[in-house]
Amino acid sequence: MFVMGLFEKPLADYSLTDHLGSQNGESADNPILPLPKKAPKILVSGIHADNLGYQCGGCMINWQGLSGNNITSVGETPYAETNGDSLNLTISGNGVETINNVCSGVKCVVVLITSRPVVILPYIDIIEGLVAAWLPGSEGYGVTDVLFGDYGFSGKLPRTWFKSVDQLPMNVGDSHYDPLFPFGFGLSTQGLKFA
Repeated sequence: MFVMGLFEKPLADYSLTDHLGSQNGESADNPILPLPKKAPKILVSGIHADNLGYQCGGCMINWQGLSGNNITSVGETPYAETNGDSLNLTISGNGVETINNVCSGVKCVVVLITSRPVVILPYIDIIEGLVAAWLPGSEGYGVTDVLFGDYGFSGKLPRTWFKSVDQLPMNVGDSHYDPLFPFGFGLSTQGLKFA
């Protein structure tokens, strides 16, 4: 994305969106998303990969959220209110190591399970695709449906995604508005169910 110059101006240049998801912006004919359903191997890693409690976040069954899969209702552990306060908004747990280890060796799509934007700029060059899944809760199929192309991506950012916490607070119209991804940014694709 940096090679394409998407971050040179404070507002997105939507004329280049056909190139998003392709290897280093080289070819829109071979995007990484959607993922092939018959891929020989797919590695799913991170502490949120098989933990429904982490995917639900805080304020679900328990005020601060729970870890584990015995409840009903790759990123942050559950929290509510001040327990989630952070001055650095970094990816928690071993998320950074997971991104560096996996994405530096193979093509990867990073699916962020988080309730808010987090610092992702230092890793953007090794990530082939980035999906903000927010906190999908027990509806993980909503994420896999778009990852594998059953339905298209259509979500838009509900808030500005910053480059670093030093930029905060940052809102559309601010003189220092220079986001990683601007308010309303998002990739729209056609899903197979509607193609």
